[in-house]
Amino acid sequence: MKYWLILMLSLHLVQARADIEYRDFKQPEQEQAYQSLINELRCLVCQNQTIADSNADLAKDLRRQVYEMLQQGKSQQDVVNFMTERYGDFVMYKPAFKLKTFLLWLGPVLFLVLGLAVVWTLCAKGASADKELSAAEREKLKKILEQGDDA
Repeated sequence: MKYWLILMLSLHLVQARADIEYRDFKQPEQEQAYQSLINELRCLVCQNQTIADSNADLAKDLRRQVYEMLQQGKSQQDVVNFMTERYGDFVMYKPAFKLKTFLLWLGPVLFLVLGLAVVWTLCAKGASADKELSAAEREKLKKILEQGDDA
């Protein structure tokens, strides 16, 4: 039983150690570029995390690809261009403002304005419902209140 427990613990430790990534950079500028890029690129699986924060297999592959491209001498802009051509503008955590991405940037503002317009319209209709009663309507209401609904 004791050996079984030791075997299980050692297998668990090997698995925990396998998740650590190490990248060796020739120059500090390359490491800064790498860190900047992996914090700008969105994980397409998680969608609310950068590839630096995600443990998804696709994020690991993208981090490896960014590293390899920087090792080949590609610039940050080359990497960004490659990623956006391959995966679209959504791969950028903060996409550039252009015709294709205007809804990503202006969508929240448009929904806010639309919501305020709906609230204003509903309030305006409610205010117009509180209009004065005509003399005939007042008389009918008075009869209903005095005699009941049978009048």
